[in-house]
Amino acid sequence: MRKCVVTLNIWGMNMETKNIRDYLRPGMRAHLVGIGGVSMASLAEVLHGAGVKVTGSDQRESATVLHLRGLGIEVTIGHRSESVQGAHCVVRTAAVHDSNPEIAAALGAGIPVFERAQAWGAIMQDYKNALCISGTHGKTTTTSMCTHIFMAAQADPTVMIGGTLPLLEACHRVGHGDTIILESCEYCDSFLSFFPTVAVILNVEADHLDYFKDLAHVEKSFRAFADKVPENGLIVANCEDENTMFTLKGEKRPVMTFGMDKGDVHAENLSMDHGFGSFDVVYRGEKYAHLDLSVPGVHNVKNALAAAAAAIALKLPGKAVEDGMRDFRLPGRRFEYKGTYHGAEVCDDYAHHPGELASLFDTAAALGHKRVVCAFQPHTYSRTHELFDDFVKVLQRPDVTLLAEIFAAREDNDVGISSADLAAQIPGSVFCPTLEDVTAKLREIAQPGDLILTVGAGDIYLAGEALVKEQ
Repeated sequence: MRKCVVTLNIWGMNMETKNIRDYLRPGMRAHLVGIGGVSMASLAEVLHGAGVKVTGSDQRESATVLHLRGLGIEVTIGHRSESVQGAHCVVRTAAVHDSNPEIAAALGAGIPVFERAQAWGAIMQDYKNALCISGTHGKTTTTSMCTHIFMAAQADPTVMIGGTLPLLEACHRVGHGDTIILESCEYCDSFLSFFPTVAVILNVEADHLDYFKDLAHVEKSFRAFADKVPENGLIVANCEDENTMFTLKGEKRPVMTFGMDKGDVHAENLSMDHGFGSFDVVYRGEKYAHLDLSVPGVHNVKNALAAAAAAIALKLPGKAVEDGMRDFRLPGRRFEYKGTYHGAEVCDDYAHHPGELASLFDTAAALGHKRVVCAFQPHTYSRTHELFDDFVKVLQRPDVTLLAEIFAAREDNDVGISSADLAAQIPGSVFCPTLEDVTAKLREIAQPGDLILTVGAGDIYLAGEALVKEQ
């Protein structure tokens, strides 16, 4: 099973005192391993804009690599030990192991090796406001909502999101204002390298169980994240999520709560029209804004309330929230419309945790389609194994459930599990060993009026895209 890299263990004692901020300043050269990834590419642009000489490497050519080269950033395809020669530091993603030739060469030469999260943590210390959005799910959407709101307020934010936002036509933005907005992931305790002035906690559930032992371990991590907020900062927390409030029990730092029906920030006069929410945002008894959401689902009402609470925390007017949310469009792979096939609508969603699936199916049920057909690809063997019963329960909700084989991601199948095991426990479901099999089955069963959902954090979207191309 893939384990997270623990940087201090590989550095040795003589490296523990290295301060990454000393290496990410004008005139220094930072080499980024895996520079073509979403977060690494945006990191490269931010560092490049700050006067750091950035070089990098990636496994393959891509539009992102071409874009970086267009900015004057040297990118090498393939990982070679000589690529780190002359670098003052190396930054890597969590997916890059010590055995990588560039990492091994850097460690051998005494060049400090830092994690991507540490680099973002160093950068955010140069901003007056560091808005960090965390949670087991909803991070990407809520970070995107905050981006819309702060752009509407003309705050000129720097942004890092885990998905492509149509507004930016990218997953990041390099701004010149005093605010940085970052999606903040708990995996491998990455967000503990951050320095939030406002920390948003959307929800806390057991996930990433290839790293965390159990829910208590996850809660401990989120509490440590909340404790990163300075005394004059603010924690924005979902008061209707039991695990979140347990996590924050006894917290001394200021906390602003939000929720559907209660909290410092909550919804009033809520109506749902075919799954789309319309409501007033109320802050401590006073109407702050009115929102008519263009994205469906009760979960997106909650996300919008969290984004509004973040805006209040940073003293933005309600009009900025209204203006920013008026034309809000979801980032890629969040209920993303792909097209039609024989009268069925095809959408794709990134949901890969039972809680996310439940929210997705709630949203789908409210849209009024004849049937909901779900093609689900589990993400990682450990998650499928540890949350098996929860997956079995929630995947019985669609009218038809197809199960693609598990997407391995960073893991080996040490637990000996397959999507066929899920199919055996879900009445009427069909196991499809390959994506081609998924597309073929969807082709066979699609009917006018269906909503076909391709769901998962892997490459299941390819099955839906192949189907739509046949239309």
